[in-house]
Amino acid sequence: MPYTHEEPFTVCTWDVDRSDRLTMASAFNFCQEVAGNHARELGVGAEWMRERKLAWVLSRMSLVLTTRPGWGARLVVRTWPRGTDRLFAVRDYEMISAAGTRLGVGRSAWIALNMENLRPRRVESLGVDIPLNKGLDAMTDGPVAVETRDGLIPRGERIAGYSDIDYNGHVNNARYVQWVQDSVPLEDLLGTPSLRMDINYLAEVKPGDRALLEAADLPDGWYVQGTIADGGACCFRAVLTRLA
Repeated sequence: MPYTHEEPFTVCTWDVDRSDRLTMASAFNFCQEVAGNHARELGVGAEWMRERKLAWVLSRMSLVLTTRPGWGARLVVRTWPRGTDRLFAVRDYEMISAAGTRLGVGRSAWIALNMENLRPRRVESLGVDIPLNKGLDAMTDGPVAVETRDGLIPRGERIAGYSDIDYNGHVNNARYVQWVQDSVPLEDLLGTPSLRMDINYLAEVKPGDRALLEAADLPDGWYVQGTIADGGACCFRAVLTRLA
């Protein structure tokens, strides 16, 4: 059984910002890709889940980029399961440069969701042996529960369109990260070589939904949240932190 999984990536022009640094949204996309492919190797991929009217839904994720490589950089993204925490299936990540230097680490929490009644299923009930990889920790302080904050300032709105929607029919997890990036001061983000993102996904945003974005400055970063317009639920809460 493949206890870990890794894939090579090349940082493309659309993966970097104006300062020629990997964006957090692109890093989330890399992690999403390896997670989905490893789930398929483990026998619980998207196709297998869909046949059973289930889907893996990302609930929380924490990702640290200690170094943000530039256009053309080659790297490897490695992932592995870390067992379960209540209803969550926990998965770790690390990003390694071509020279073998660790560029970043992450941890995510996924829910196996019944797509008919929108209720979570316990991972143990899927009948598949998913490795625990006991003691193999990329990070130990994630994924973080992000608490709501007061004193938020409006940062615009987004209407979920074609480019936002993923395989499961709602806004893709990395797209929310783009919304967070666009809600903070441009020059501050461009000038930050090391970042951490903690994000909680709270409600799905479907095609045509309008999400209202609000933000607040923090001593070392920014808090951003999205709320579905016209009295809808909070759809995500995130903290983007400057590490250097």
